[in-house]
Amino acid sequence: MSVSVLSPSRRLGGVSGILQVTSLLILLLLLIKAAQLYLHRQWLLKALQQFPCPPSHWLFGHIQEFQHDQELQRIQERVKTFPSACPYWIWGGKVRVQLYDPDYMKVILGRSALSYFSDPKSHGSYKFLAPRIGYGLLLLNGQTWFQHRRMLTPAFHNDILKPYVGLMADSVRVMLDKWEELLGQDSPLEVFQHVSLMTLDTIMKSAFSHQGSIQVDRPSDPTEEGSTTEGGGAGEDQEEEALGFSGHPPLGQRAPGLPRPCWCSGWNCFRNHLDQMPYTTMCIKEALRLYPPVPGIGRELSTPVTFPDGRSLPKGIMVLLSIYGLHHNPKVWPNLEVFDPSRFAPGSAQHSHAFLPFSGGSRNCIGKQFAMNQLKVARALTLLRFELLPDPTRIPIPMARLVLKSKNGIHLRLRRLPNPCEDKDQL
Repeated sequence: MSVSVLSPSRRLGGVSGILQVTSLLILLLLLIKAAQLYLHRQWLLKALQQFPCPPSHWLFGHIQEFQHDQELQRIQERVKTFPSACPYWIWGGKVRVQLYDPDYMKVILGRSALSYFSDPKSHGSYKFLAPRIGYGLLLLNGQTWFQHRRMLTPAFHNDILKPYVGLMADSVRVMLDKWEELLGQDSPLEVFQHVSLMTLDTIMKSAFSHQGSIQVDRPSDPTEEGSTTEGGGAGEDQEEEALGFSGHPPLGQRAPGLPRPCWCSGWNCFRNHLDQMPYTTMCIKEALRLYPPVPGIGRELSTPVTFPDGRSLPKGIMVLLSIYGLHHNPKVWPNLEVFDPSRFAPGSAQHSHAFLPFSGGSRNCIGKQFAMNQLKVARALTLLRFELLPDPTRIPIPMARLVLKSKNGIHLRLRRLPNPCEDKDQL
């Protein structure tokens, strides 16, 4: 019986042939993918031809414009130049349309009220949060979200939240006591870390009946690896940023003309009159206008949409509702960089979707009343003890992340008020 053996040259030739075929297949797949990307880009260009934008690179899009934490500045430039909306090319085949007009916001947010299957949150923009906070109201869509929202809504009714005001006051008082200890240091105080722990302390007590105080049990060094992973999550981030940026100079002093006894009538009285603090509410809202806790939210259009000016977007387009851009739109807010609480005076007229610090529509922030209560409590009790003054050498530099943050922290100088009338027995 004879056995034929292939020569080395024939074996090499066979391997070479396989490699050539494999290379041709890979090249063919790359060409097909390139053709798909090209056709998709052409479809996007046609779909967005009604929405002008700055020139973009065919591959890198506008990404180079938004480097070095310049996103907020670029958004303001676009708001002034391009009416209502402007596409932002992430790269050659991916684009988000930034919206910053109240009529546009109303259309998108109103759609979700018609059906809980409309316009889900952009999956790519939020999926990285899942390992950290799980799939709750923030990440869910469709019927599951609707059922969870309906189940949780009664827990955030104003009457249910009132008893938590005392817990808020306890947490704020612990923070202020720590500030008293640090007051002897002749240097500005970086308040963000303290506010972060105070906010987490409140949430842990309110949501989980936590005993004790996280502010006392641990140092003031919260990070994403520390405080926010213990249960606070995105909601805590929003509150602490709002509290931090509300250290704006006009917020660091009591309301002009407000008699001091009104602030010193005891905590029980204050708790019952939490909704009767018009100037405090005006100041907080103006701070939230200038520094919205969440600078933008993403949606993927499940059906085509037509805006009031006649322009339209097809199904599948990703839109970014730029709350920061909306709040810094000169057509909506004259003298927008001026801190002017009178914009929110009782009876003042404004578009229903001109001010959206907690989003709007059926998917608005379920904890907005809880957050507003905490802002009022923290501001009122802080101003009973201290006057807050900015550090002119370290003005906060906002930067856009999942929430609005300060690049260089939030530094304030504290001045102890003489003979404070805070009734600690009733707090």
